[in-house]
Amino acid sequence: MTGRRPEPFRPGATAVRRDVHAGRVWTAMPQRVIDDTGDTLTLAHWPGIAGLAPTSWIDARRTRDDATRKSGLDDLASGTWTLAPHRWERTELLSRFLTGEHFSVHCFQDAATHTPLHWYVNFEVPHRRRPGIGIDTMDLAVDLVVEPDLSAHRWKDEDEYEQLRRLGVVDERLHGAVDAARERALGLLQDRAGPFAGGWPAWTPDPSWPLPELPLAARDFEGGADG
Repeated sequence: MTGRRPEPFRPGATAVRRDVHAGRVWTAMPQRVIDDTGDTLTLAHWPGIAGLAPTSWIDARRTRDDATRKSGLDDLASGTWTLAPHRWERTELLSRFLTGEHFSVHCFQDAATHTPLHWYVNFEVPHRRRPGIGIDTMDLAVDLVVEPDLSAHRWKDEDEYEQLRRLGVVDERLHGAVDAARERALGLLQDRAGPFAGGWPAWTPDPSWPLPELPLAARDFEGGADG
């Protein structure tokens, strides 16, 4: 017997995207729901929104120290990370989360000019819906960065992905699923299908939108997102 499909998130509501590993929240990012078909959840995020992130990641962004960033993956594997508030800056993004997929697709643009910057395919554990909170997933480090006009692409952070494999965060079963997801994402890009079908989405955050806020319930963890 299968469970009933969760109700779609209401456009305009807040949905928190959380990365969860080993029963703990790794990141929590409140976002505004743009659309939810049940198969594709579209969220928006823009400067000023405050969430939670590991202190190692925050420090690495501030100092641009790659060693600090990679040390955070050791903290992830050992379960010894600490979270701190983090406020988003400079870019706005429209994100599409595809039910059952090991990746999501994000369109980053400059917040001041709304100029398209790049598509960002984030490989991750398939998200699970948390009614009243949002979705839980887990970022798996490797990404596909695509030009706004879809003319070229490159892989990013493959070294960090290999580090997650060495640390045991990505086991062989999950690695196989990621490999298959990489092929599917490249196929969608080549065919201009799925999230890439309509080209770059024309959107900007409405100035009247309130900033989504992180609810207290999103800071705690119930259930699992590990793959």
